[in-house]
Amino acid sequence: MIKILHLSDIHMGSGFSHGCINPETGLNTRLEDFVQTLSQCIDRAIAEPVDLVLFGGDAFPDATPPPIVQEAFAVQFRRLVDAQIPTVLLVGNHDQHSQGLGGASLCIYRTLGVPGFLVGDRLTTHRIQTRNGDIQVITLPWLTRSTLLTRPETEGLSIAEVSHLLLDRLRVALEGEIRGLDPELPTVLLAHLMTDTARFGAERFLAVGKGFTVPMALLARPCFDYVALGHVHRHQVLSEQPLVVYPGSIERVDFSEEKEDKGFVLVNVAQGHAEMEFCPLSVRPFRTIKVNVSEAEQPQDELLKAIAKAPIQDAVVRLIYQLRSEQIEQIDNSIIHQALDSAHTYTIHAELVSQLARPRLPELGTGSTVDPMEALKAYITNQPHLSDIGLEMMEAAHALLTSDREDGWFGEPEWEAWQESLEHLERSAEAEEAQLRLL
Repeated sequence: MIKILHLSDIHMGSGFSHGCINPETGLNTRLEDFVQTLSQCIDRAIAEPVDLVLFGGDAFPDATPPPIVQEAFAVQFRRLVDAQIPTVLLVGNHDQHSQGLGGASLCIYRTLGVPGFLVGDRLTTHRIQTRNGDIQVITLPWLTRSTLLTRPETEGLSIAEVSHLLLDRLRVALEGEIRGLDPELPTVLLAHLMTDTARFGAERFLAVGKGFTVPMALLARPCFDYVALGHVHRHQVLSEQPLVVYPGSIERVDFSEEKEDKGFVLVNVAQGHAEMEFCPLSVRPFRTIKVNVSEAEQPQDELLKAIAKAPIQDAVVRLIYQLRSEQIEQIDNSIIHQALDSAHTYTIHAELVSQLARPRLPELGTGSTVDPMEALKAYITNQPHLSDIGLEMMEAAHALLTSDREDGWFGEPEWEAWQESLEHLERSAEAEEAQLRLL
């Protein structure tokens, strides 16, 4: 058995807006949180000890992290070098420069020749020596359309046709690696990608136009003893035979991950067999306090009661409350700030109920028969502050709708969600206006 620690999606340097400056170190406290969480992973790898560490991609928020963030990342992974634990660093979408041009942030480890470190920035097979025998790892980094296809090959093709062509190219390339495998060694596929059976969060939309979805049938193959995935931040096991696993991210990036457990997985792999254990990490909590005080005679008292009930100590907190415009004078903002003082950081969002119920834009109409593109166009037209990005929004929406309609993804429930998202944008603008009046 070869023992592996599989972690992914560190995103070190993210979420600074949810932190504050530590006066003792001069560092953002969220950077310190990420370092501490990564340190927990490395501690476990050394304590076991494991035979191999697999990192599934997305080390940083982008391909050009500040030096202090790069150094914090390197200090932790250097501990694996000192412990003589071989490590594979896979390149994710956030590690690449735009459209895959200009290399990737993790390639510096190969250039420097760090002992025991392999960088997976292309589809290839690595034979790795460990304390308990050899293992072969196929690395499949985040692939963009430009990685597999040239522009002339895609001219005149629909999004669906391009995706099918991409998958055909990937099948051929992956099959070439599989045919070269040593049948006597355990095999791991380490990939940073979206699968068609995973429960996605924001990752699906963050990668619109930059990648494509890979079917599980391409991954869950008997030639693989373990499939180690990265990219999706929610931990999930997609297949038992073979084991196909997203460990999830190791820290919460924003409030969309408020209720998700964070951690890594320990895996024992042998030829034809793999077993895993999810290891949760102690991470900073995110808390949302949502309360409607529009019908309360004493709205501030209701707000204070809701805050008192919530476990906000050292948490990243957001308070969202609804009130009528005539209640604004009843809110003493300084008292609300004082009630939230025990939180690590907090934000306050006020929503005016009197304006939430206003009718839809006439151009949008009612019901689910409105064309989404026409609805979006009407919305942008009625929102002058979106004029600078209106064209980009229309292009992204067209790409998303074309792809997902042909895949059967965009139906009536999704259209209703689309309409709700437009209404949410309107409410957000009104909330900002209300906050200015409250400050």
